[in-house]
Amino acid sequence: MRMGHGWQWRGCSRRAVRFLEPALLLLLHHSPAHGYTLLEQVEALGLEGFDPAVIYRALREMESQGWIVSRWDREQTQGPPRRVYQLTPLGDEVLRYWIQDLQETRKLLDRFLQRYYEHIEQHHAQEDP
Repeated sequence: MRMGHGWQWRGCSRRAVRFLEPALLLLLHHSPAHGYTLLEQVEALGLEGFDPAVIYRALREMESQGWIVSRWDREQTQGPPRRVYQLTPLGDEVLRYWIQDLQETRKLLDRFLQRYYEHIEQHHAQEDP
């Protein structure tokens, strides 16, 4: 199955795919990181099942949009140089937008669920005389 941005996903929910970019922005908001570290941290957030190539593709796309920058780390690695990703001011702005959108979505979901549960309670009350 294919999702937006041409990413293939297997084992990932649509919700996980939708949250990949904001999750990466959030992690980079805390500190610059290598791609492998980001992969581990994304999984720790509960977004599991991503092929590492999907993570790196997302990072390249975010870099092309100016949300992050990268540089080669030749000093802090025991093997070949590794790329370190860092959030830009534009990326920080995009993260703030995501946070605002998530807060609005949470309010919408809370209202939706409240309405559902109220209906269920009314339905059960009508069944039980």
